[in-house]
Amino acid sequence: MHECLTKLRSVGGQLLVADSPLDEVLSRVGSTPAYLYDRHLVAQRVDVLRRCLPDQIKLHYAIKANPHKELVAWISSQVDGFDVASQGELDLALYSDVSPASVSFAGPGKSLTELQSAVDAGIIVSVESATELARLQSLASASARPVQALLRLNPDFQLRRSGMVMGGVASAFGIDVELLPALESALKHDYVDVIGFHVYAGSQNLDATALSEGHVQTLALVERVRRFLPGGLRYLNLGGGFGIPYFAGDLSCDVETIGYRLRKLLDESASMLESCEVVLELGRYLVGEAGYYVMTVADVKESRGKRIAIVDGGLHHHLANSGNLGQAIRRNYPVVVGNKMDVVQRETISISGPLCTPLDIVGSDLELPPIEIGDQIVVLQSGAYGLSASPLGFLSREAPAEILL
Repeated sequence: MHECLTKLRSVGGQLLVADSPLDEVLSRVGSTPAYLYDRHLVAQRVDVLRRCLPDQIKLHYAIKANPHKELVAWISSQVDGFDVASQGELDLALYSDVSPASVSFAGPGKSLTELQSAVDAGIIVSVESATELARLQSLASASARPVQALLRLNPDFQLRRSGMVMGGVASAFGIDVELLPALESALKHDYVDVIGFHVYAGSQNLDATALSEGHVQTLALVERVRRFLPGGLRYLNLGGGFGIPYFAGDLSCDVETIGYRLRKLLDESASMLESCEVVLELGRYLVGEAGYYVMTVADVKESRGKRIAIVDGGLHHHLANSGNLGQAIRRNYPVVVGNKMDVVQRETISISGPLCTPLDIVGSDLELPPIEIGDQIVVLQSGAYGLSASPLGFLSREAPAEILL
């Protein structure tokens, strides 16, 4: 399971996307820049997870990874539930075929309006603080509507090898484990039923051993604190954190090993989990490798000994690819010339977007086929944290097309 999901194929020099030549797909889209999402690759990824993970695991899609409306509506048939982090994402989830009871709402600083929407919809709320718990209880009481809640815990451990640490330090996310005793009496409420825990310790992790260690530490933590739940442990969100390979040297996450170790761990914890629903929330891992960001070359120039191609898309559509979304040292995403897949010759060239900033970098010193005006530049691994994580309003450029294939 160390292979990238995206197996590049071509016909007549054209990159195949969802089994169609790129030029045919773009003729349907109408113009570039464009995001193309291949549902068949997402379905393959879900199938791999179903085969590798224990049967008792419920698979949720974290909408934050890619909230494209058509994708969310379609993926509802592939997963067991959704995890949302805003009113907009909640609306998308409720628009789909997933049952509201299979939707959970996480994130710090939820507004009263968002909490009321959660109460009205009958979804599960991941509570991030004592204040948020009190607000939820007040709204549920006033509405006379029972609601189920999870305590999101800020664990006392860190998930090694994570691209972004989300536990074990002072954090806006979750309730520090050591504060639970002071919260115990507040957990008993007529309208808010605290059914379990949500633990998310880190993201973009490619290390199967580290992820498995995180599951071991999470189950040990839950064993220590489940006594605080008035009605016992009935729900556990293990978070996600499975990463995808973006850069040279990255290996795909070994989900076969993770699944084997998780199955053994759940068996060892069977008595604690006897009446408990166990959830993994995955976003990037489900859709990241199924997305392509396609641009057209508008100009090619020489500048002080370097060749530079200027394309019609950039960081306003794909901030992460530019290196301005969490990279300490910028590295190139995988880039191909989509209409020259059979060209063997290579040149060193940098690719920049059209924005009036030197930060608008698509790729630096890439080894690609000789590029000409009109060529299609494709950034791979672009299905997660692409358009929705980018400053679309910068310089008032138009939004790119998005299409689910």
